[in-house]
Parts: sequence; structure tokens; C-alpha cells
Amino acid sequence: MNHDLFHHAVNTGALGRDRVAQVWSVSQVNALARELLEGTIPLLWVAGEVSGFKRYPAGHCFFTLKDKRAQLASVMWREAARALPAEPPEGMAVHALGYLTVYERAGRYQFVVRELSAKGEGLWRLAFERLRAKLEAEGLLDPARKRSLPSHPACVGVVTSPEGAAIRDIVSIIRRRAPWTDILIYPTRVQGDEAPDSIVAALGQACRAGRADVLIVGRGGGSLEDLRAFNDERVARAIADSPIPILSAVGHETDVTLADLVADTRAPTPSAAAEIAVPDLSRLRAELRGAGERMAAVLKSSVVRGSQRIERLEERAVEAVRATLARRRLQLEAFRQRLQALGPMEVLERGYALALDVEGKILRGVAGFRPGLEFTVRLKDGRVRARVEAVNEED
Repeated sequence: MNHDLFHHAVNTGALGRDRVAQVWSVSQVNALARELLEGTIPLLWVAGEVSGFKRYPAGHCFFTLKDKRAQLASVMWREAARALPAEPPEGMAVHALGYLTVYERAGRYQFVVRELSAKGEGLWRLAFERLRAKLEAEGLLDPARKRSLPSHPACVGVVTSPEGAAIRDIVSIIRRRAPWTDILIYPTRVQGDEAPDSIVAALGQACRAGRADVLIVGRGGGSLEDLRAFNDERVARAIADSPIPILSAVGHETDVTLADLVADTRAPTPSAAAEIAVPDLSRLRAELRGAGERMAAVLKSSVVRGSQRIERLEERAVEAVRATLARRRLQLEAFRQRLQALGPMEVLERGYALALDVEGKILRGVAGFRPGLEFTVRLKDGRVRARVEAVNEED
């Protein structure tokens, strides 16, 4: 039914109860009812409990809003339903923004919902917890799979919006703390319907380039709805699959997203992420000074210990030499005594004598003597000159 027909019906009194109206078709009645509802009642918020929520293959959602005394048939068309973070469970209290209309073909009075929100952040929290449980069951939240960050990265990649405060804070802090570090920015949307695909694409670009030693993925804080791109399953899986260690820095300290949970390390803020990603120049200088002092102390201690060890070795060597000399002296004295016991002087001491020729050689038998031979007799206390008068051999 067009507006002219509607206004004609009103102006001619065709809608009045006390006058005979013209004959209307069913289609005209339903169209008129629709125009009356849509044209006279503005958008309104309706509070109620969800019942029988069902999403059809085409993407449209049908359900009923109820309170203690009445119910209201409701629908969310595909475009509006696409923004739902999760399907509301049976009985959930919600606020629905929409308008009243009539579905002309069926003559059904219904409420077309444009926005649906639970108390607080109910639907967003519900979607978060459901996806968290799913990823946890797959092991993507397991601390054992998380990698440690490089302690001195040569290059830091940043996946964030090039226009937000987060990138300014990150760059400023890295430049101050580690000015030698290269910074590569991979721009992305961080909010809105296109943000998840944009973040995944930026992560893919950074990983394919392979230049960064660590990636910071983040944005400033906000509500769960503001941060929904970082609670998107596609983003969480892209972070988990990254070959480069990822430092997540989404929101403020109280915000925790799925990106935080699957990343290798979580920072409470983008500024904190920059501080975690690179070492501090002043701290490095202090550490170098401390390391130099410790090395000097170690070297000094090593020299002292070496000197003490050498002194102990010298003392042990001297003691060993002295002990060896003492043993040798004892051995020599024993040999001397044995030689002395076996020598001719001991024989002479017992009353024997030695016969020596003119050259001093011992005459051991009668074969060495002949009549007229002069020889010397050696006694224990001197020598006697003698001459052979005769030689007699004994049997």
C-alpha cells in the first residue's frame, strides 16, 4: 500500500470506527498496518528474555522476547545478525533495539531487531568463553607451546594501526631504550568488521618477510566489543601459527583477549610490550660495567689462586726432592756398608793379609809367585816388603 492510499484512508475517515469503510483487501490491510507501525512508532529499546533463538542457513535469526505477561515475535535479518558475537542462550535477559512492523505475507506482527545486547558485556563474554574453551581443548593455550622472546632483537615488527596512540608509544620507547633496533610497522585495522581479516593479513605479511625477530601485536584499550577483533578465532589462530615469537599488547592491564592467551608473551599495555621487547640501554651499560668489574675480580682471584697453587706446588716439589735425596742417602749408606763388608779391609781387620805385586795388583795364588819376586804384604795397619824364597803348591 502506498502513502497516498494511507493518507486518503485517514483523511476520508475510512479508518474511523463509526463510519462504514471501503472494502479492503487482506494485502491492503496488512500493508496499512505495516505503514502505521513503521511510520508512527520510532526505534525503541525493548527489554525481555530470549526464547527459541534460531539462526537459519540464510543468516536470519528468529526468536521471541518475553516477560512475565507477554511475548513479542522478533527477527534479526542477516546483516544485523552478523554483528552478534554469540547466540544468546535460552532465557538470557537482553535489550533489543529495533522497530515494530507487520510481516505482510503472514499477517504477523513482529519486532525487527537491529541490535541485541545482554546485561553488561554478556554476549561478548559468552562468545569469549566459548571460543576460549575451544582453543584450550586444542592445546593452543598450553604454556608448554609458548616460546621465549629474544633478549636482544635486532628488528622488532609491530602489527597495529599506524594512526593510534599505541604505535607512537611503542616506537618512542624502543628508540629510547634500544636505538640500534630496527622497527618494521605492518599497518592494520584494529577495530570494526574488517579488522580481523586485516590483522591476519598483516601477520601473514610479517611472517613471510621474516625480518623481525619478535612481533608486537596490539592496540589501545577498550570494551570487549572494541577489542572483538583480538577475540576473533581467525586472529587467534594466526597468532598461534606464527613462526616468529609474538608479544601481545591489547588494551589496558585489566583487558585480556584471546590474542593475549595464545601469544608467546602477554604485555598489559603497548608501552609495556615495547619495554619487554628490547633491553634498556642504560641497564645494558650498567650490566657491562658490572660484568667488567666481575671479570676483573675473577681474573684477580684466578691470579691469586694460581699463585697460591704454584707456591703449594713448589713446596710439594721441594718436599719431594728432599724426601728423594733422603732416600738416596739411605740407599747409598746401605750400599757403602755392604761394599765395606765385602771389601778387603774387612778381611784384613779379621787378621788376614793381602799380597800385592809391584803394580799393586793382588796375587791370588801361587801361580803369581816365583823365587826372587819382590812383593808387598798389606796388613790391616800397614805394608811389609817381602821376597819369594821358594814356592810350594799345596795339594
